[in-house]
Amino acid sequence: MTAPLTFVHLTDLHIGNPTVTDDHLYSDTSATLRAIIAEIKRLTPKPHFIVASGDLTNRGDIGSYEELKHILAEAELDIPMLFALGNHDKREGFYRAMLGRTSDIAAPYDHAAVIDGIHIIILDSSAPYKVGGSFEESQFAWLEDELNRHVDLPKLLVMHHAPALDSDPDLEWEALSIIDTERLRVLLAGRNVVGILSGHIHYDRVSNWYGIPVVVGIGQHAATDVLYLNEGIRMLAGASFAIGTIRQSGLTISFAPQPSDRRELHCFTFADMAEILKKYESQAALDAVE
Repeated sequence: MTAPLTFVHLTDLHIGNPTVTDDHLYSDTSATLRAIIAEIKRLTPKPHFIVASGDLTNRGDIGSYEELKHILAEAELDIPMLFALGNHDKREGFYRAMLGRTSDIAAPYDHAAVIDGIHIIILDSSAPYKVGGSFEESQFAWLEDELNRHVDLPKLLVMHHAPALDSDPDLEWEALSIIDTERLRVLLAGRNVVGILSGHIHYDRVSNWYGIPVVVGIGQHAATDVLYLNEGIRMLAGASFAIGTIRQSGLTISFAPQPSDRRELHCFTFADMAEILKKYESQAALDAVE
């Protein structure tokens, strides 16, 4: 790669089914996505690709994915777009609606592409009944094989849950599990990884994770109030996307926030979060018995 390459990072689209009322959808995410796509189409130079790092829909149902598919079709972007899955997504709904796939629909959606000299590796960090992220055993073998391909090309990883930044188990809900983070660190050591793109936590954050830039975006649903994080999660009106540039010197990210009055949309404490996590675990146990 010689000339700089530009791309767009979207995350947490949280598209809903327009025919169903959803009390946990706090903004008009379809309108937000349309507005952001209009801005993307005005970018010069034209981005080489778009990545969407998970939580494509709010409920993971086929109707929501069909709404996403409709928005993208009417936009006529003519730019390659790659998708990761997040904890709000459901593999079955995604496979059926977005890909027309009817077999092996419980498998992780891991895939890769080489676009204009960049090796983009997409990992599915979603796990049924979990808010935080994890990988299945087979995904590590797949990733190792993929990392050994195109060894001369810079690699950009996309996954909904960013690697855990430290070993605090109380924060596993917001990241990839600590165990899987460590395995990922070992696999990526010495590789030409220019960056990892993620979402999930709904605020812009850039970290240096063992020498690899990890970029998290607000997304298109709501913005987490970072001034409230010691008490809980306060969701404000707000959305953003990111414009990335890969140069010989490495990755540059510029955030493009959307106009917002920053009003409060929803708020809950970490005690509430504990109850949410218990509910997920209870449902998982019930389904395992059935």
